[in-house]
Amino acid sequence: MLDILKPADIAALLESSPPHERGVIWNLIDSSRQSEILQELNEERVSDLLADLPENEIIQLLDNVEADDDLTDILQQLPDTITREVLHSMDHQDRARVENLLAYDENTAGGLMDTEIISVRASVSIDVVLRYLRRHDEIPTMTDNIFIVNRFNQYIGTLPLRKLLVSETGLTVRDVMETDTDPINADMHDSDVAAIFARYDLVSAPVVDDQGQLLGRITIDDVVDVIIEDADQSLLGMAGLSDDDTFAPIVTTVKSRTLWLGANLFTAFIASAVINIFEDTLEKVIALAVLMPIVASMGGVAGSQTLTVVIRSMAQGHIIESNQRWLLMREVGVGIANGLIWSGVVAIAAAAMFNDTTLGFIIALALIINLISAALAGATIPMTLKRFGIDPAIAGTVILTTVTDVVGFVSFLGLATIFYA
Repeated sequence: MLDILKPADIAALLESSPPHERGVIWNLIDSSRQSEILQELNEERVSDLLADLPENEIIQLLDNVEADDDLTDILQQLPDTITREVLHSMDHQDRARVENLLAYDENTAGGLMDTEIISVRASVSIDVVLRYLRRHDEIPTMTDNIFIVNRFNQYIGTLPLRKLLVSETGLTVRDVMETDTDPINADMHDSDVAAIFARYDLVSAPVVDDQGQLLGRITIDDVVDVIIEDADQSLLGMAGLSDDDTFAPIVTTVKSRTLWLGANLFTAFIASAVINIFEDTLEKVIALAVLMPIVASMGGVAGSQTLTVVIRSMAQGHIIESNQRWLLMREVGVGIANGLIWSGVVAIAAAAMFNDTTLGFIIALALIINLISAALAGATIPMTLKRFGIDPAIAGTVILTTVTDVVGFVSFLGLATIFYA
């Protein structure tokens, strides 16, 4: 059955199998296909599969990985000794290309790019370009543009294949080239690269260094992987998780989850300490203990709504310094409106349940305060964390929960202390 599956399908099968079964499946795969399948796997799964193999087998497998960018991604997950051996086994030209890729962080355009490109000068004719292409057995996959460079190998424009194939052969490249595709700097973060591809509907884009020299290209298939990975990280981050392997061992999973459980426990103690301050008030009015979770819960949900919207907008590059104030005022307005709507409902229910109009007024006022605070916190926390270089998707939820719990308890129990004094 494995022999008739495509490499991408076998990779998907490995990804969706528990660790023991992965090893069984991997050993059933014909060795001639293993290198091809490695290119389709998540880099961390690759390092798991190769962990128990002898060094010479690993080197042999990686020697057969054709794409430089895929090989680079794999090497970044492996020990330095194996990386050096793999590089040493390559010819000079291939080794130089991979070493150039390894110089860039894997989360940058340089780490994402492919060095297999076709470039020509602007002065040559279309006929020369066509004859040059025919000398190749095949052109790189996902090729939609030929890149134009000057004599210093600096990028100056593109020659789309859709134009090349229909242009008069006597024309020069300069006559039909396009210059509206801006190059991507090799140090740009891959999330920003994905945003550019989405905005301009690109299939490929040139990558240059600080001097404008053409280094390689990024293609849409790599960008799709970045988009999926960023979405996964955001989703896991909202729960304080970093491990994306569904079938990771228990010890690994516990390590990835226990840190944020500990952080959440610490913030829970803070909220409990706030409640303890109003112990006398709670003893006098038992109804407060019954209604207290309502205020905190409503604030938590409202804050999470704002937090999610803001983090999503930040990831899409929609939030900039000039529109942050407008967004903040919008969220405060939403908090006030929701506070007025639901405070009335809760006030009527609380007054009827405990036959106490004062209690209804207190919880209504506390709910308005907490919903406004939740909106403010949900909008400002991610922006503040981003400014300090902290991932808001991971840390934002814990901080927001602390804020909404503390403000909710202080406002509700504080007002109760004043009115029932």
